[in-house]
Amino acid sequence: MPSRSQYALMSSKDRNTVLFICFSSAVAFFDFLIYLYLSDIVAANFFPANINPAMTKMQGLGLFVIGYLARPVGGIIFGRYGDIKGRKPMLLFSILVTAASLLAMACLPTYAQWGLMAPVLFIVLRLIQGMAFGVYVPLAWVFVAEHVPRQYLSVGCSYVTASFYVGVLFSNAFFLWLSNSMSTGQLADYGWRIPFFIAAILSLLPLLTWRWIEESPFFIEMKNVKPSEYVIKPFTLLFKHCKHSLFIGMVLTLIVSSITTVIVLLLPDLIELQFNLNNDLFGFSHSLGVVFMIFGCVFYGIISNHQNFGKILTIGSILLIAQMLSFFYHLQSGADYILIMYALLGFCAGIVGMIPAIIVQLFPTNVRLTGMAFCYNVAYGIVGVLVPFGLGYATLYVSFSPALYIAFIGFIGIIMGIYFYNLPEFKKIDHVI
Repeated sequence: MPSRSQYALMSSKDRNTVLFICFSSAVAFFDFLIYLYLSDIVAANFFPANINPAMTKMQGLGLFVIGYLARPVGGIIFGRYGDIKGRKPMLLFSILVTAASLLAMACLPTYAQWGLMAPVLFIVLRLIQGMAFGVYVPLAWVFVAEHVPRQYLSVGCSYVTASFYVGVLFSNAFFLWLSNSMSTGQLADYGWRIPFFIAAILSLLPLLTWRWIEESPFFIEMKNVKPSEYVIKPFTLLFKHCKHSLFIGMVLTLIVSSITTVIVLLLPDLIELQFNLNNDLFGFSHSLGVVFMIFGCVFYGIISNHQNFGKILTIGSILLIAQMLSFFYHLQSGADYILIMYALLGFCAGIVGMIPAIIVQLFPTNVRLTGMAFCYNVAYGIVGVLVPFGLGYATLYVSFSPALYIAFIGFIGIIMGIYFYNLPEFKKIDHVI
């Protein structure tokens, strides 16, 4: 498709594109995780006060889950337009919608001021933001994959994946600072609005370099070689020709979403249900684990390519299973070396860094964003809604439940690795149907 050789070196424009996407991705994850840290305070401001604390907690969690439910809708609908109108216009759309929804939330009156209208508007804005986020994540991988030479495809996608976890680290640090800088009363009164304002500003910052960002060369070439009367139909083509790719993509996304949800987001709360650890030490250990997960993402991206995906995925999944089981065994033994064990767990979980590069190659150019958005958001929606509740309930009775679940996911990774190891060469990434 594009004339540049797949063995070409990455140009300065390519590097700028990767940096642009990575910064935007880190900010996007921060935007989405605000509710995870402020769920109780936001719920208290937007729902009636004359209810028990447990209900307030459930309402806050519900606001977070609503974002997951909105993602498949936005990803599928807007992903289709990204395959028809272009990657760059859809990227601009997702950034602007996210920033606008965050700014509106920051200025929204509370329940005490507007009554039932306040929670209704907040939920609508949360749905809009979730829809924008649903198209942004797969679009970020596609945008990078279609700009860099093929030899950098895996490492480019791993940089994007790692940047999501940079967003998690920034979130941890920011909300630690916010909670130490303000009293509970100040946070409940006006402090909860600050993260929304900051997130809106950070979301718009990348647009300062927008004129240096170019449309995907794959998309441009695809439009140029098609006759003027050609009308693309991503849904029709996707479900007619790519059923197998959709299934494989959803299984691979199940691996990514499960590892991210459990190890990055839920693990501290799940461990707290059954183990007594020093909170400060454990909080630092979790952040260290995320740091090493970032390193792991880049490491797996560097060592993997389209010729050895299967082998690396199999070995990485085995290492993840072993370390996850060792981690929980260590917790039961006293957790004397929690820092080392968490760092190793994070690095092994970095196997997720290489998986998006596999999913990108499952779909032809003219249905790539639609296919990735469908797989990513449907699988993530299922995991994001069911796993927190199901795993939290199971952990109350079996302390090893998180380890057993990740071991199950790792076993799926081994099966997929063996499948790709025996699979002939991927179709060319510039293939069109």
